[in-house]
Amino acid sequence: QVQLVESGGGLVQPGGSLGLSCAASGRIFRINDMGWYRQAPGKQREMVALISGGDTNYEDSVKGRFTISRDNAKNTVYLEMNNLKPEDTAVYYCASEVRTSDWRLYRYWGQGTQVTVSS
Repeated sequence: QVQLVESGGGLVQPGGSLGLSCAASGRIFRINDMGWYRQAPGKQREMVALISGGDTNYEDSVKGRFTISRDNAKNTVYLEMNNLKPEDTAVYYCASEVRTSDWRLYRYWGQGTQVTVSS
């Protein structure tokens, strides 16, 4: 199997910055994409940022404020979040589409990390 372990998150004031990281490990043959999703209370989970190869994709409300990057050698994805707003408050989940060593294709999820933007 594959495990995604997230770190980062916490409490930050509006306008502040925060970084998240997520490392994938296990029976990985190839990682197709890695990304971040978030879910606020009472709302559906939404994609925040996704990186696949050299391509990145962002949810409209975070464009220009969030940056996703990836270290292929470490199977790790990062999310740098700047100019945070209260509406960014949510549980952030790492996700990755992985081709496993036994040739399964599956999207794996991390356990989630809380990001709270509040004064």
